[in-house]
Amino acid sequence: MAATEEDFPRGGKTKQTTESKAEPVRRHTEVDNLFETHTAEESKKRKGQKGDALKKAKRQRTSKEEALKLNTTTSVDILQLKSLKVGTLLLGCVKEVADFEVTINLPSGLLGYLNISNISDSYTKILSDHLDSASSEEIFSLHSLFSPGMLVRCVVARLDTAKGGSVSIQLSIKPKEVNKGLSTGFLKAGLILSGCVESIEDHGYLVDLGIKGTKAFLPKQAAKDKTNSPKELKVGQYVTSLLEEVKNDGHVVRLSTSPTAVAQAVADTAHGWTLTNLLPGLLVKAQIKKVTPRGLILEFLSSFTGLVDFMHLEPEQASTFNEGDSVKACILYVEPSTRLVGLSLRSHLLQPGGYVDLVATERIGEVAHGCKMTALHHLSGAMLELPDQTVVFVHRNHMKEPMEAFNLNRVMAKPEHTCRIMDFSPMEQVHLVSLRQSIVDAPFFRRYHDIQPGQIVQGMVTSLQSHGMMVKVTDYIRGLVPWTHLSDIILKNPEKKYTVGMPIKCRVLSVDPQEKKLTLTRKKALIDSSLPPFLTYEDARRGRVSHGFIVCVKDFGCIVRFYGDVKGLVPPNELSTEPVVVPENMFYVGQVVKAKVLNCDVEKEKLLLSFKAVAGGDTEGPSKPKFDFEVGKKVEVKVVSKVLTGLEVSILPEETTALLPMMHLSDHVSNCLLLWEGLQEGDIISNIVCLSEKKPNITLTKKPTLKSFLEEGGVVAKEFSDIAVGVQLIGWVKNIMPYGVFVEFPYGLVGLAPKAAMSDKFVSDTTSHFQLGHTVFAKVTNLDEEKRRFLVSLKVSEVPSPERDGQARLIRGLQERKEVMEMMASRGDSDLLKQLSAVTIGQRMKMSVDEVREDGSVTFKSDELSAATVLATKDHAPGKLATGQECMPVILHVDLVTSEVYVSLLAKLTGKRKAVEAGSTHTATVHHADRDFAVISLGDTAQLTVIQTTNHPNETFRFDSEKLTAGKTLTITVTKSSCEELGGLPLVSWELAPPISKRLISVSKGSKGTYRYGDVVKGKVKTVKPTCVLVTLEDGSTGCVHVSEIQEVVCVGTFPTSLLKIGSEVTARVIGGREGNSHRFLPFSHPNFTYSMPELSLLPRNLKEDADVKPVKTKEKLKRYQVGDDVICFVSKYFPKRKCLEVTTGPSVTGTVEQLAMTSDPEGAKHPEKLFKLGQAVSAKVVRVSSSKPSRLSLSLNGVHKLEKGHVIMGLVQKLDPVLGLLVKLPFSAMGTVAMEDLADKYKPKPLERYSKDQLVRCCIVGEATSNWQLSLRSSRTNPEKASVVQDPEIVSLEDLSEGQIVRGYVRTVNAQGVFVSLSRSIKGRAQFQKATKYFVASHQDYAKKVPQATLLTTKILSIDKESGLVDLSLLQEDTGRPDVLPESLGLHLRLTGEAKEKRDATKKRKRTESESKQGTAENVSKKKKKKKGKVEDSDSGVEVYFREEEEEDKLEPAEVEKPVPVQPARLQVTGGFSWDAALSALKPASAALGGEDSSDGEDGEVNIKPQKKSHHKQEVEKREAEKALTKLETELMDPGLRPQTAASFERLLLGSPDSSLLWLQFMAFHLQATQIEQARAVAERALKTISFREEQEKLNVWVALLNLENLYGTEESLQKVFERAVQYCEPMPVYQQLADIYAKCQKTKEAEGLYKTMVKRFRQEKAVWLSYGTFLLQQGQSDAASALLQRAIKSLPNKDNVDLIAKFAQLEFRYGDVERGKAMLDRILTSYPKRTDLWSVFIDLMVKHGSQKEVRAVFDRVIHLSVAVKRIKFFFKRYLEYEKKSGTPESIQAVKDKALEYVESKGTEAAR
Repeated sequence: MAATEEDFPRGGKTKQTTESKAEPVRRHTEVDNLFETHTAEESKKRKGQKGDALKKAKRQRTSKEEALKLNTTTSVDILQLKSLKVGTLLLGCVKEVADFEVTINLPSGLLGYLNISNISDSYTKILSDHLDSASSEEIFSLHSLFSPGMLVRCVVARLDTAKGGSVSIQLSIKPKEVNKGLSTGFLKAGLILSGCVESIEDHGYLVDLGIKGTKAFLPKQAAKDKTNSPKELKVGQYVTSLLEEVKNDGHVVRLSTSPTAVAQAVADTAHGWTLTNLLPGLLVKAQIKKVTPRGLILEFLSSFTGLVDFMHLEPEQASTFNEGDSVKACILYVEPSTRLVGLSLRSHLLQPGGYVDLVATERIGEVAHGCKMTALHHLSGAMLELPDQTVVFVHRNHMKEPMEAFNLNRVMAKPEHTCRIMDFSPMEQVHLVSLRQSIVDAPFFRRYHDIQPGQIVQGMVTSLQSHGMMVKVTDYIRGLVPWTHLSDIILKNPEKKYTVGMPIKCRVLSVDPQEKKLTLTRKKALIDSSLPPFLTYEDARRGRVSHGFIVCVKDFGCIVRFYGDVKGLVPPNELSTEPVVVPENMFYVGQVVKAKVLNCDVEKEKLLLSFKAVAGGDTEGPSKPKFDFEVGKKVEVKVVSKVLTGLEVSILPEETTALLPMMHLSDHVSNCLLLWEGLQEGDIISNIVCLSEKKPNITLTKKPTLKSFLEEGGVVAKEFSDIAVGVQLIGWVKNIMPYGVFVEFPYGLVGLAPKAAMSDKFVSDTTSHFQLGHTVFAKVTNLDEEKRRFLVSLKVSEVPSPERDGQARLIRGLQERKEVMEMMASRGDSDLLKQLSAVTIGQRMKMSVDEVREDGSVTFKSDELSAATVLATKDHAPGKLATGQECMPVILHVDLVTSEVYVSLLAKLTGKRKAVEAGSTHTATVHHADRDFAVISLGDTAQLTVIQTTNHPNETFRFDSEKLTAGKTLTITVTKSSCEELGGLPLVSWELAPPISKRLISVSKGSKGTYRYGDVVKGKVKTVKPTCVLVTLEDGSTGCVHVSEIQEVVCVGTFPTSLLKIGSEVTARVIGGREGNSHRFLPFSHPNFTYSMPELSLLPRNLKEDADVKPVKTKEKLKRYQVGDDVICFVSKYFPKRKCLEVTTGPSVTGTVEQLAMTSDPEGAKHPEKLFKLGQAVSAKVVRVSSSKPSRLSLSLNGVHKLEKGHVIMGLVQKLDPVLGLLVKLPFSAMGTVAMEDLADKYKPKPLERYSKDQLVRCCIVGEATSNWQLSLRSSRTNPEKASVVQDPEIVSLEDLSEGQIVRGYVRTVNAQGVFVSLSRSIKGRAQFQKATKYFVASHQDYAKKVPQATLLTTKILSIDKESGLVDLSLLQEDTGRPDVLPESLGLHLRLTGEAKEKRDATKKRKRTESESKQGTAENVSKKKKKKKGKVEDSDSGVEVYFREEEEEDKLEPAEVEKPVPVQPARLQVTGGFSWDAALSALKPASAALGGEDSSDGEDGEVNIKPQKKSHHKQEVEKREAEKALTKLETELMDPGLRPQTAASFERLLLGSPDSSLLWLQFMAFHLQATQIEQARAVAERALKTISFREEQEKLNVWVALLNLENLYGTEESLQKVFERAVQYCEPMPVYQQLADIYAKCQKTKEAEGLYKTMVKRFRQEKAVWLSYGTFLLQQGQSDAASALLQRAIKSLPNKDNVDLIAKFAQLEFRYGDVERGKAMLDRILTSYPKRTDLWSVFIDLMVKHGSQKEVRAVFDRVIHLSVAVKRIKFFFKRYLEYEKKSGTPESIQAVKDKALEYVESKGTEAAR
């Protein structure tokens, strides 16, 4: 085909450009595919030629072939830095992204740097635009364009050499540089190219491929990320894409970035790849040509040769390759000059996605010992294996020190090597290591993580800058010494002290590994400081001193910074021992200071320091060893200080501060206070256990139970996941809330014990059960995994304590008391403490009576207890004792806090002691008790012992009857007869003695609150409530009287409880009981039943002695009630949500009343709480008795217990149906329906408008249907007692109807048989179509559209068929007297009767005369001229009135001749939806005189009135009035200049001029004067339909009027709709212009401006639009905007219009804007177009009007010197003379004449020549 094209080129000569584009591709393909053959040919030629005879031209010709030979290399090596040249193409992987630079990993571990300016031209342009001006275009940072691990194709842009000789590889990914070897003709579908997003369009992205003349488009749906999901790209973003489609010889291409498609695309020979355009990243199918120890040589794309080094072979497959094998490879790099191509077989580069994994950098910097060398390549490097089997690579340069020569033997001689991991190469997926000893021994290598604040480092100065000095710590770590830290003082000239390259010693202030920022100091005071550095806030303990430096000096003090982020505040009062007024005068920023820690809040990171305290020398030495905290660990502590909450202690030997809370000193609450009192500062306490470590303190515990629990390994839950339901734990009360207590357990776990789970007893007050710190046993009951919360139970029944736990706690508690006594006694010289500690319980001591007190208690004196108070209570001092009497009492209790000793003189305690045996049981008596312990005597043995007041730790609350008080008896069992731990006292277990039960016969014998059924009691009224009265009985207990138990006979509406007054005495009988908490009545089952609150009765019949009051159960009481019974009940509560009333009939009987059964009055039912007051007596009927729980009655208060016909009840509207009516919910779960005809006594056109869902209505049941009741809402039914006018009587049966009767009804349906009208809920009538309308209707659907369902119609009954129940109706106008249901505006044909048709065929003239005589309207007059006029203006329909039926002609009586008059105007009806009554105003007297229908509105006022015969006088009066009205009407019709005053007059005029928009607009104005907006709209719509389509201007006038109407009276939406229609039907531009004018006149500036903007876009070629917009802007004072608009207009309009446009704008400036600007504009135009005399005339007119005389004359002088026709100059001279005559002087007039003469003479001279 190509040959044919060359021989017979189509279209003439072949274009040279096409050849030049196509040839290189073809030539390259040939050479590259066959270069080996070419080489062979050249070699043969060279054999026949002499080497010295080769000419320069030949060398140039063969240079390409020689270069291609380099591609056939046989040596395999990794990519070396020295082999890189500018222009080398590489595949790289993004390593790090900075703000202005991207670091890229290259093959063989090389690093390159991509500058922000080398990304793409479009991105660089955005950056420069943003810098040059405040561009609004969004700029995306490099972080949003690149992500670590991303593969990119790049090219070496330049190789920079630093001072040290290191080379920096600067890269570029600009498409025009990467794709430099490609052209448009080369592009084919299936290629993989890289590019950068150039711009973002609506449906995709334009991508810059760097190929001149090629536009690449990437659709949005084809832009996908590595997960194959849609991705939003940004301008400048790098994309690797597949060419899916190439059009126009490569000028247009479509791209896709789908990872799967890109990865599957393999480069093919068909693509025409050459060594000059080969790209990295391409996947190729290759064949192994040679296998070498250092890698493979592959052949790909037919004949290209490439290298695969050993690092790019899969490690497990390296030994399996053979020559001839086919492999899939990825091109790594291409060196264009040497034709060297590197490839990779690594799987991570062949997978889809364009990303590789970056291994975390934790291992970088790690030193590995014992590494073995697995492979050595002397030109490249070696592979090592670390001890953990990791294979790493060491480059040849890192196998020696920098300045040494490489010695291969030395390396191979070592069996093991020590290396340091330097980096990770993602391209090879291998770590890079170094064997250099200097790198291995370096303290820190590349990682900033290795450097810690406070560390001393050596470095070298690299540069001095304004903000500080840069220091090189290692080759990879740089630090900054801020200028304030260059010395202890601020240096003014740091360059004198420091020089570049100078070695220095620094101390690290702070390090940020993430940002790679290192801050150093050179302050000698900080570097040489021996004080402990504050590296963290934990180091800044109270009392410690360290060196810091001031960073801020303010009035509130100095802020001192230490290492890291540690900083603190020195307040003004701590700055110095002397008062400091201005801190800035004493201190400066950068000053090194010593500061002492006053306080440190580690959690909030707040530090309070002092300079003043350092002067005292209270400095800490080196930091002490840190305490190793562990829950359960035993420690020894020293009391530091006593605080209200406990003891501040120091853990030995570390002296770590800790807190021992007071409540953790003991399991017994009373012992906690004793121990706190006994312990003093400096005391050493052992056996303390660590409990929790929460900032700021460690918490300890001394609770024995908790200690043993932790020591024995009883902790089963150390974290939340260990907790399970049922687990038993030991903890302590942490917090007490009203809803329960929070219990804390070891390891920081906290659970909640709700109020109900705190005790087996009822908990009313949580604070009375537990104290903070109380030891408790808890059982987990509930777990919330999501919120990590759990509930526990503290009930004794659910959490049993371990066996003998109570006795162990007792022994421990008493030992604690003994220890406190001994401790206090051994401390100091107090005789009291020594005396008290020597006393033991049960000891008998000789004493004498000191005093006998009034209350019966006795005090004693004793030599052994001289300092203490010895006391015997009244119960323990029997008999009469005299002062000084000697006695031997027994010690009961020693109170250390109050220093009181309690003794007893009871004979059974002072008598001879008897031995007790283990296991024996005794009845014991309590003699003394405190919170935790009680002293008891064992029966008659005279032995005392001590017991605990509770047997279980959780048993903290007891009722009064259960508390251990003095005199209480117990049953005890001796466990040990003598217990050493108790000081020889017996060890016993105990339980409360069983109470003695007594049968209480009467009130006087019983205890408080215990009564029998039937008892008669007396009391006083305590509280009066609406439904009950509380009575305080004689014994102080409370009884309750139900409202029904007060009066025998209750009157409805009264409040029985109000009869009782508070304080009045009453006598009552017990008839039952109530629970005090729930007030639920509990009837008695037998006489011995006891209860908490007696139920009383005040009824006289129950107070009689012979009254037979028997207990009755609730179910039995309910059985007494029967459905329909009348009962008296009392209102107890109203539920607003359920809308029901709760009532009570007796103490145990309740009932409910639903809303609909409360009353039959809807108004009252809206607020039942106002209608029914609490406690009020109401009469009700029983509706239903419910025996199932809850047992209750259903009652009704409206006097109805079941629904029957005739009942008037209340209902709730459930649904509104436009056809059926209302669906109503009735009482007692019944439903009913209300037909449309039963809604009211007077039908309304829209009957359902008054009703809404959930509305309460009063209705009457009129019948029962199959499922629902039939209801009526007619007032005559619901309120028969009120006399109301029934305009539409209720039709119950056909008997209520008669032929000829006029009735109204609602349209039920319209079908082919006719129109079916519902006359009542059960009776329907049918009107056939010939009786439904006078028009001919083609389809019943058309009729149904105009007469929808539920339309109210007036009908006349034609016939009634009682047998079939059919009623025939007529809707015709002559039958009903109502207008036809179909409007005339529809343009339908009249339905003709046979007679009418016959007459029309006979003679038209006669028929018309007759029909006119039949009309009898007010328009008919006696004169012939008026008769002719009447024929034209007779009606608006254009249909002659003789189409009326003539059957009535013979039947009309004289009085009825003019009867049709009021009907006639109805033919003028239009579809406007408004009344035409105004058109009948002129005829009202006549119609009234003729007995027309009354003035009631529409059909509502229609009544079937039969004509009555009038008297002769009355007829004469009416006749005269009618004649007057006709005379007036004639006068109006004869005056053509008189404006119509009625709608009828307008209609008549419009018949003559239907196309006159003026008349239509006057008609609209007539309605608007009467504020009849809808009628005006309807007139406008009629006008638009009536005016002929040819009369465009007339129609436009109406549209404009309608727009004005909607603007003034309508909404924005209605105006917009009219506007859209007007644009559709008229020329758009005038409509736009008119609306803009309307907006402007109404000051709607915003809307007008928006519309003008649309206009200048849509009608940009229309000069009038620009002028109109300019006028508007100038009128608004926007001169600048008008000028800008003019420039836009000049660009949009043709050049020929520019001059006129500028002139018009200039005139507008004169009129509305700046006169000077207008002058300048016109002046410029006339300078350019001086022969435009029309513009000169305009200029002169404007200047005469707006300029001065001087300016006007200047213009005239310019005009008369123009080179134009003499005739025109004559015109201007004439105007000049007129101006001077009007405004000038005689001299100026003469001057004009002289100028004219001069001009004529000059012209004559020219003519002569």
